[in-house]
Amino acid sequence: MSTESQRKATAKYQKEHYEDIRLRVKKGEKEAIKKHAEKQGESVNAFIKRAIERQIQEDEKK
Repeated sequence: MSTESQRKATAKYQKEHYEDIRLRVKKGEKEAIKKHAEKQGESVNAFIKRAIERQIQEDEKK
């Protein structure tokens, strides 16, 4: 359990250091992405970040 002050500190840190990107997918795709990420042993967020990073590296090789 976290205290209210811990939650506030975490929220402040995240606001200062992170940005959100909203992603929309068709119905059913979210569950398929989640299952795939779990098979890879990672969160959906980590999987999407990895996929983006890989694509950026590939694009920069062109």
